[in-house]
Amino acid sequence: MPINKNALIRYRTIDRALQNHSRKWTLADLIDACSDALYELEGKDTYVSKRTVQLDIQMLRSNKLGYEAPIEVYDRRYYRYADPDYSITNVPLTATDLDVLTESVTVLRQFKDFSLFSDLNGVIQKLEDKIYRATEHAEPIIHLDKNERLTGLRYLDVLYQAISKQIVVDTTYQSFKAKAASTFSFHPYILKEFNNRWFLIGRRDDQARIHTLALDRITLLRPNLKVDYRRDNFRSVDYYKDTIGVTVLYERPRKVLLWVDAANLPYILTKPLHHSQELREQRPDGSGVIQLTVQHNYELERLLLGFGPGITVLGPPKIRRSIRRALEAAVNNYEDRK
Repeated sequence: MPINKNALIRYRTIDRALQNHSRKWTLADLIDACSDALYELEGKDTYVSKRTVQLDIQMLRSNKLGYEAPIEVYDRRYYRYADPDYSITNVPLTATDLDVLTESVTVLRQFKDFSLFSDLNGVIQKLEDKIYRATEHAEPIIHLDKNERLTGLRYLDVLYQAISKQIVVDTTYQSFKAKAASTFSFHPYILKEFNNRWFLIGRRDDQARIHTLALDRITLLRPNLKVDYRRDNFRSVDYYKDTIGVTVLYERPRKVLLWVDAANLPYILTKPLHHSQELREQRPDGSGVIQLTVQHNYELERLLLGFGPGITVLGPPKIRRSIRRALEAAVNNYEDRK
């Protein structure tokens, strides 16, 4: 049964609402939530009718889409899932779904050797793993790192649509250092994932410089169609060219020389720390010296410290001193304390 995009948005909105057990949901609440979701994702002030949401609930309860959602009414007015752990996103694939996926993977696999489709390799493997687990009821072969408790992921779809349609979003945000949240209009440019966290990169409407916002620190998002969207020739490739991680500093990159021991050098040569990495010296004992051209930011220091004694910073002096201070502080933490 074909489903239009608006219906899918409503189904997901109702599902997310009924998973929120800290709130009581009336039919009017679900109508408002669906109307708000369509406004956020489509930028249209569309009011969802009572009849539409009632039919949506009926569809979710039925087996027509394979959901059979255990939606119940309690106290004669509130809606909830009888099973608090239920979600339509956890519904297993049907035999028809598996047939379609298998057929799709077969077609995609024919193109994987073409350079134009080289990025499909990972996608194909993930789909094959999903099909294997569904048909064999087995543990996954491909295991992806993810943080199940990470907040803010609910904004990914909204922000993706805002970026693709060039819509400004009014954002309520509180950084780790701020005592209170602040609200501002934001021009979103790209979404970036790093170290199992998601970040939004763009410009505040009242400031010229580019900002990086952690999604898990956003508390509210609303499209703002009254403000004209500006991209100002932003190019993510150029913006992150000299950066490890997400923290971009407005300073020139530095040439960082690193001595790498014999145990870690093969690993670093096959998986470079940065695209600017160069092997400057290979020593007889298997160790070597590499050079990076990067900005000196927090993520660079965390990366280097993660190798412990396997990497020594040879220069520049400022980064060498900073890493040494961090290692000395770590050693002090292990000293016997009374």
